[in-house]
Amino acid sequence: MSKVPDLALNNGLKIPQVGLGLWKVTESSDVDTAVTSALASGYTHFDSAQAYHNEDLLLNALNKLGVRREEVFITTKIATNNFFPTMVISSFEKSLKKLDTDYVDLLLLHFPVPRLRHGAWKKLEKIHEAGKARSIGVSNYTVRHLKKLLNECNVKPAVNQVELHVFLQQPELVEYCKQNDIVIEAYSPLAHGHGLDDPTLSKIAKKHAKSTAQIMLRWCVEQDFVVLPKSIHKDRIAENIDIFDFKLDDEDLIELKSIDKNYRTCWDPTNIP
Repeated sequence: MSKVPDLALNNGLKIPQVGLGLWKVTESSDVDTAVTSALASGYTHFDSAQAYHNEDLLLNALNKLGVRREEVFITTKIATNNFFPTMVISSFEKSLKKLDTDYVDLLLLHFPVPRLRHGAWKKLEKIHEAGKARSIGVSNYTVRHLKKLLNECNVKPAVNQVELHVFLQQPELVEYCKQNDIVIEAYSPLAHGHGLDDPTLSKIAKKHAKSTAQIMLRWCVEQDFVVLPKSIHKDRIAENIDIFDFKLDDEDLIELKSIDKNYRTCWDPTNIP
């Protein structure tokens, strides 16, 4: 079982550096298998969302295993159709009921919805103030969106969860988040399998006796990102967390920097005003 390090957040709390992504895992049996395998492999961090329709399935899986609430780190996200002022808090209360908990460890706005995101953030600040979300943050925010938020907020976002991998390295966004003490969470860190046969990745994987997927995940870890690989397969879940017994060297990092293609596999917030 791998020991996963924690990263410090800007509010003094910590977040496990590897979490299990639950996007598109909507069958109860798949959630059970994924959560059981993840816990056995050393995961304690689970990334859900209102839009994933599996908050209740995550709860059921954890309950079947007798997991205590304080033993796991749970994230959920406010869905874009719940950003309206009257809906943010009420939808979040429904999420708490589905998760059967008094709080989540991290609550995010799922996307920078124009006109609504400022008011939605103010609601997140109220939820945070009430102790129902230990940390709050955003997802899919660009530098432009973050600059505007930082000029308006009372509580700085602890996290920005974005698509990020060796083929989409986003150096400007990474640098801005580091400068402002915002932890980046990398979703789709394996680019949905795109490029796993890339020759540069394959060469580095062979050098370290690891898989190309493990090289992609290790790269994220060494950039001080939280990484959120998704799988429902026991062997892959175990493999995805087995990335703390080796390090990439300077030559590896230079070569990996060269394969950035600005390649997105998910929704693109670049042109969202």
